[in-house]
Formats: sequence, C-alpha cells, structure tokens
Amino acid sequence: MILVDGVPVRPDSDPPSPSQVLEILDALMNHPTLLSSSHLFKNTPERRFSISEESGLGSITQPKCVYVFQQEYATVDPASVDVVGTDEATTCVGLVIRNRSNGKISIAHLDSPAIVEMGLAQMLSQTFGHDLQDEMDVNVVGGFEDASLEQINRSDGSEIHGEVDGYSLPLCIKLIETLLRRREKFHIQTFLVLGHNTRRDANGLAYPIITGCLVETSNGSVFPACFDRTSRCPDEVVRRIRITACGEDPSWRGKLLETYHTQDDKFIIAPCYWSQSQLQIATQLRHLSDSQILLMCSTSPYAEGPEFVDNVRRQFDYIIEQPDWRKTFPERQPRVFERNGQGGWRRCFD
Repeated sequence: MILVDGVPVRPDSDPPSPSQVLEILDALMNHPTLLSSSHLFKNTPERRFSISEESGLGSITQPKCVYVFQQEYATVDPASVDVVGTDEATTCVGLVIRNRSNGKISIAHLDSPAIVEMGLAQMLSQTFGHDLQDEMDVNVVGGFEDASLEQINRSDGSEIHGEVDGYSLPLCIKLIETLLRRREKFHIQTFLVLGHNTRRDANGLAYPIITGCLVETSNGSVFPACFDRTSRCPDEVVRRIRITACGEDPSWRGKLLETYHTQDDKFIIAPCYWSQSQLQIATQLRHLSDSQILLMCSTSPYAEGPEFVDNVRRQFDYIIEQPDWRKTFPERQPRVFERNGQGGWRRCFD
C-alpha cells in the first residue's frame, strides 16, 4: 500500500491493471507534497563523501558508512552505522526504506524491473520487526526521462512492461506496481524520478540531475550525495565485477546481491566466478576507445560520470590479471571485511 501525507493511494482494482499503475505513477509525479519535496531535494547541496584515512589522516575516526553498488542492497542498524548510501545511478533508481518503529534502514540500487519484486521482499525481510504492521518511510531517487508517460499511456489494459522505451520508466512502473500490491504501508517521502530528475543540454540530450543519495541513520534524513573511490568500499573492484558475473549464476536471478551482514556489521562477499567468455570480452574491450566503451557498456552513454570508463577498464584489468576466479575466492570461501579502528574496513583472514 502506498500512502502520501498519510492518505492511501488506492487503485480501482486489486491487483491494479497496467493502465492504473501508470495513472498512479503520474499522480505521484504531480502530487503537491511530492512536488515540493522533489524541489527541496534538488536544491539541497550535494554531500561529497570521502574516507580521509586514505589521504594520510589515518588517526581520524570516520563516520561508519555502508555503501551499496548497482544491484546490491543493505539493511543497517543505526546502532552500528552512521550513514548509508549509493551513487553512480543514471537509469537506475535508489530506494530507501526506513522502519518507523525500529529505525532500521534498507537501501537498494535497483537497475532492472526483473529484480524489483524479489529485491523488495529481501529488503523487507530484514527491515520489519516482530510487528508486521510496522510502517515504512520510503524515498525514491534516480532515473531520468528516457521515455515519457504520454508515449505509453493507454487504456486497453494490456501488459506494458516489456514494451516501454528506455530503462528508467519501466523500472519506476514496476516499483510502483510492486509497492501497490504489497500489504505493508509505504509512506512516500521523496519521489525524485523521471522528469523531475532530468536536465537537458543545448542539443536536447537528457541527463539525470541527482545520481546518488546518502542517509543519516540516526534520523532517516536523505540527501543528494556522491562518493569517491575511497568510500565505495570495501572490495570495490571485486564487487563491481560480481554485478556482471552473477548474471550467469541462476541462483541470483531476480535477486539483489547480498553483501552486508546487519547483525555483525561486516561485509561478506559471496564467491562468484567469471567465465572464459567474460575473460575474452575483457580482453577484446580493454583496448577500445573511451567512447566505444561507453556505447558498449552503458545504458546511458551520454549521461555517465567522468569515472565510468576508468571503472570499467579497472574491472577488465582485474579479470585479465586474475583469470582464475578461485584466486580471488580461495577454497570458494567468501571475502569478509570488518571495521577497523577508524570506522573503515579491513579484510579478515582465518
């Protein structure tokens, strides 16, 4: 169930038809409260998160942060974590869910309609307390206008998920449909997506305005944010590779990737394998030009940040230098990271 200002947003039928989902998406985009929150969010200064200990300030204690990459999620306890966030979202959407009763926060970086339903179930399984009537504050940030509602608005009730152009819009449609279908109460606080998160250059090309968010766990406040390489940790390159590698693993199909262990405040990176075909792809694409890599590897080549190509090249280099995935995951064991004394992360070895 979706609520705005405490008022339920109800479809005319249960389950809602595709046309009803579109109508509700449009209504949320134009709701006065959500319009106001989107305007406020866009005009909030972006927070730039960095781990100072990587700059020679190792004696300084850092805020305890949990960062999630594309297709990952994490549920955090405010008693253990100060901030949680994600960035690098262009056609992707950041979803933040906070349990009003226990304060737990779950954040996900959604990249496909195919992972929304099961991914939301994963997030809620760790966010709910013993009372299944717990209510949730929800913030949705990301995506941009790669297709318009007017192009696909129809009243014949036919299925639309596989026919909508672009990436952001089908993802938002599936997210709204899934929230509507569930029995939990989702109070939408921020809905900065699609047209509200779009700017255009002189040539009419669309770009996202906000590509990341940070949550203060003490009170659930959400801010625009970007993270540098030192703060996208731990195990940055391996986790980036795992996003692609798990695409060939049927056990992860339809799921968000689990990395963070809430109870122990540890990162546990489950083993994944990169195949011979992935090694061949890395070898072939490694020497392409920057523009070719953008066109081959991005859903939004004109909207990516300046680090995108370098991040892709570092993944290729790692796979080429470590062609046997078992060297990264000896004896098929996970890579485990715990907090160091300054709030960052250190690798655990048995």
